[in-house]
Amino acid sequence: MVSDPFVRDGWVTFPYCETRAKWCSVAHHIALGVQADPDMIKQWLQCQGTWFVGVEALATTQTGQIKQTPLDDALLQFIAKFQLAPMPPAQLSIMYQGYPKPRDGDSAAAAMYRRDRDAAHVDGLHAIGTPKRRFLKEAHAFVLGIPLNDADALASPMVIWEGSHHIMRAAFHAHLSNISIKDWSTTDLTETYLAARKTVFETCERKVVHVPVGAAYAIHPLMLHGVAPWQEGAQAPKAGRMIAYFRPEFENWAQWLA
Repeated sequence: MVSDPFVRDGWVTFPYCETRAKWCSVAHHIALGVQADPDMIKQWLQCQGTWFVGVEALATTQTGQIKQTPLDDALLQFIAKFQLAPMPPAQLSIMYQGYPKPRDGDSAAAAMYRRDRDAAHVDGLHAIGTPKRRFLKEAHAFVLGIPLNDADALASPMVIWEGSHHIMRAAFHAHLSNISIKDWSTTDLTETYLAARKTVFETCERKVVHVPVGAAYAIHPLMLHGVAPWQEGAQAPKAGRMIAYFRPEFENWAQWLA
């Protein structure tokens, strides 16, 4: 039996610690400036003002420090297990009341999927072309979420389909096992992905992932996940629900399916 919940269930939480809470405080102060920056707003504010995407918008270092404030030992130990190249800057994801409104370029079906299915997806599979086809462009190692302010579980939390990483891995492994890794990025995975996603919706439990400031969570890179709509009565700061995400990539793409 696999004892590691990250491998077995596809996600793991990290309980509150003071070092992480200090990191969150520093990151939150910086985040308030980022979300008010006109250039950042122009680049990252989407879904008619209800989602600040903020990819690599936080000035974290290659080891996750922010303003010389380090991440805590528990997160650093988790990250070290993956033997990664230096980590990219953290994403700043902010959800606002009213999410989700349609994103620019969304078809009616895509807007409905965002609303009714939490825009559930596997990171790194990019929708390209017309009609949209799915290609692996980023082989992530994990998605590490660190809340920067306290919002309740009604304020557009992360949602996952527990165990979905096993289904996705089996499907992608079957498709890619006889294809050279150098050709993975140009291999159309659309039908494989959609079939596996359908199985996930039919067989896996949807769960809300919600932890307070000072805690954190990590989800498997092959986990089907998304963001729930903002619910009536949600409690959150005026600045919105803020989470910093680290999404480092494997240099060796073979590790993505390992």
